[in-house]
Amino acid sequence: MTSKRVFITGAAGFIGFHLARRMLEDGWDVAGFDGMTPYYNPKLKEARLSILQANGNFFFEKGMLEEEGLLTRLICKLQPDVIVHLAAQAGVRYSIDAPRSYVTSNLTGTHELLEAARACPPQHLMMASTSSVYGANTEMPYGETDRAVHPKSFYAATKIANEAMAHSYAHLFSLPTTMFRFFTVYGPWGRPDMAPFKFTKAILNGDPIDVYNHGDMQRDFTYIDDLVEGILRLAEVYPGADPIGPMDSLSPVAPFRTVNIGNGAPVHLSEFIKAIEDATGLVADRNFLPMQPGDVHATWSKSQLIEALVGKLPHTDIRDGVAAFVDWYRGWNDRP
Repeated sequence: MTSKRVFITGAAGFIGFHLARRMLEDGWDVAGFDGMTPYYNPKLKEARLSILQANGNFFFEKGMLEEEGLLTRLICKLQPDVIVHLAAQAGVRYSIDAPRSYVTSNLTGTHELLEAARACPPQHLMMASTSSVYGANTEMPYGETDRAVHPKSFYAATKIANEAMAHSYAHLFSLPTTMFRFFTVYGPWGRPDMAPFKFTKAILNGDPIDVYNHGDMQRDFTYIDDLVEGILRLAEVYPGADPIGPMDSLSPVAPFRTVNIGNGAPVHLSEFIKAIEDATGLVADRNFLPMQPGDVHATWSKSQLIEALVGKLPHTDIRDGVAAFVDWYRGWNDRP
């Protein structure tokens, strides 16, 4: 039996690495693509990549999404069954300081990916979005059929644009497309600009941690293994012609749907910090600050749609997930 092939953009990134490693374990041929950009410590990306490259079923190409025609040439050569587009310029706060990089990667780069899928269509195109698209919405938990029209950051605005761009291609070229809206993903090998890494680093170094909105924050923290399980199951669920119920975000004019992948329960920031304190055996020195521009007070995902599509996903307890991250961080040789 011929193995299935997946093409993953952002394969050396946090989520892309975990997804690629799991798919290799499950017998997929994995083609990875990444620009290896220096948004954060390149040693972390290189270390992830070296693990993937130890598997003979992993192929890697370094390149920039926005290079005209590059993705089309690669995808038409490789003929993947599934494309998972995870590469993007990430970060809510960085998008205030460097918005042009989001235009280049998230808009121009995603357009190049869509053109590649148009030229050599996969069985399923899967693309990353974010819970940040819910923006100024205040009614929670967030459902996929809720409006996503008031972004509070330029990063979120580019992801809303990506959803609209992908929908138009799904409609025009009959591309079965699923957009994921991720909710605060964390775990081993996580990004240095995210709270688990920043807080753990500061606490272990004896430095204060910056706690925004004076600690009045909630997040739907989603452990990386749980998220990857959701993506894998959804890979086999192609958007069709008929919605499965009133909660379904399936487009009426395209094989296109958006799906939340979250833990389904918000965690207060104080509980999250306490989990890091317990895992490190140290007490954090808190530096309380006002809310940052572009940030949101809380996130919370509805899980009805994804559970109807693929069944109930695992939900790792925040204490167990944070302990796993801290264990990894302590053992990472290149940690600051």
